[in-house]
Amino acid sequence: MDAALDRTFRALADPTRRAVVQALARGPASVGDLAKPFEMALPSFLQHLRLLEDSGLVETRKIGRVRTCTLRPEALAAVEGWLDAQRSLWSKRLDQLDNLVLDLKEREEGTP
Repeated sequence: MDAALDRTFRALADPTRRAVVQALARGPASVGDLAKPFEMALPSFLQHLRLLEDSGLVETRKIGRVRTCTLRPEALAAVEGWLDAQRSLWSKRLDQLDNLVLDLKEREEGTP
């Protein structure tokens, strides 16, 4: 697995960071607005935000005194591609297992 994908999965492994990603899916938001729903000190929240930035999922921009965060959905494309590949692989394997079970069942029923 490549390092960028590792960083993205690491960022998404935490419920606070997933909640931030969900909030940003509705549109850009200030750090203060994003931090409000969480019962943690701002420095702790900023650590979560920094990890999201390092993963490439979130981009922040400071305009005046307000720091605004934006979701970068293209970072999720790599995760989506990896998950699609895994889904396809396992679907193919389950189809093969299904065919094997049906074949064994037919042999068993055909044997006197």
